[in-house]
Amino acid sequence: MTDRDPEQYLQRLLKRFRPERGGTPACTPETPDTPRGAFAIAIATVDGQVFSAGHADHPFTLQSMSKPFIYGLALDRFGREAVHARVNVEPTGEAFNSITELEEDHLPYNPMINSGAITMSAMLHHADPDHGCDAMMEMFGRYLGRKAKLHPKLDLKARPHRNLAIGHLLRHFDVIGDDIEGALDLYGRQCGVAVSTCDLAMMAATLAGGGVHPRTGVRALQRKHVRDVLTLMFTCGMYDASGHWAYTVGLPAKSGISGGILAVVPGRMGLAVYSPLLDGHGNSVRGVEVFKAMSADGNLSLFAVPGEDGVPPSPEAARQRAESDS
Repeated sequence: MTDRDPEQYLQRLLKRFRPERGGTPACTPETPDTPRGAFAIAIATVDGQVFSAGHADHPFTLQSMSKPFIYGLALDRFGREAVHARVNVEPTGEAFNSITELEEDHLPYNPMINSGAITMSAMLHHADPDHGCDAMMEMFGRYLGRKAKLHPKLDLKARPHRNLAIGHLLRHFDVIGDDIEGALDLYGRQCGVAVSTCDLAMMAATLAGGGVHPRTGVRALQRKHVRDVLTLMFTCGMYDASGHWAYTVGLPAKSGISGGILAVVPGRMGLAVYSPLLDGHGNSVRGVEVFKAMSADGNLSLFAVPGEDGVPPSPEAARQRAESDS
């Protein structure tokens, strides 16, 4: 990231990682219009500059990338004590749609997995059934710097059976109220907000700038809650690969099964990558590799030592090297 021309740097990253063909796109009613070959990278700085390469204007749905922002909205609306009476802050080694924690502790592990995000949506819906969706869309608009819209091909009737099961378990343990359908409708809408890669980078830059949109100057999140959101993005934002991400990239981030990943460099910029080819954790294969490269090139990890050369190899790479040397 020492390039004087950021867009040339992004173009080189595209060229370097485009041959990566691993992974499979999610083909579900919740992820409309996900072309396999789409690939884009974007950077948005806290002073409002945007640099991009590839299919940076292609619209896709937020999916789980909506979760940090909904968590922030719940914090602003209800406060930390009320929110964390219903959801924990612990990382999970389980898949994003796990129900294990509900059987064990009866509370979702954190707001970055489906059970936690559905709980946030339920809190917002039950507090104001008639206007909860409007408040949510207005919140996303503050991060985007424009009116938020749902993806035109979104199937609002889609109700994955797993999420229905999560909703009923949450109600069974009195984590959410009676209107499970209303809560899941709001959750489906938050996941269905349409964004581009440039939009994602700007949303991340808003968090990097303390919750204020870099171009409009509008506050999207109370400053006192920015730390909460970034902390849980760092520890929980990449599902059961969050530890690997912390080790190799070292930035607060959130992924979604539509193929996007956004990450925050606090005080400096927001980063985003879009490529629908997913690994077994539900994270973009190209996206993860691009972020590893950007972190190494710019020494961006929150734990990087000044003057450090790159980042340590992944645990898998270290094991392979050890085996080849033995």
